[in-house]
Amino acid sequence: MNKVVESVAGRVAIKMEAVSMGADYCLVITGGDRPHLGAVALSTPRPSLADPQKTSASTSVLTLVGHKEDDVAKKIAHQFAAKLGRHVVVACGVHLDGITKNELAVMEQMLEELAEQLLQNL
Repeated sequence: MNKVVESVAGRVAIKMEAVSMGADYCLVITGGDRPHLGAVALSTPRPSLADPQKTSASTSVLTLVGHKEDDVAKKIAHQFAAKLGRHVVVACGVHLDGITKNELAVMEQMLEELAEQLLQNL
């Protein structure tokens, strides 16, 4: 079962989709003028090193040359794996021509909010 959340603010439009793969999830994050594949992160849950009673995650990232989605993919994959206790892959590619610092801040806030919405729906 796929779950989709979307948000638009001015020129910034983001779509986040979770695809169930058995017990695991693949998240696809796209948006902007030219959705594409910029980075992929794979996260696996594990006991926290600081407190083994809590769940954290180990995350690996692959980034296409010249793309900047690696931090977003890693953060969201880690968040979902730790909270859901599932293996999670995030494929992310958002591009907005001539993005401003304000639009970048809006995009980052939208991504956080969409991730929370999606987590609540899974």
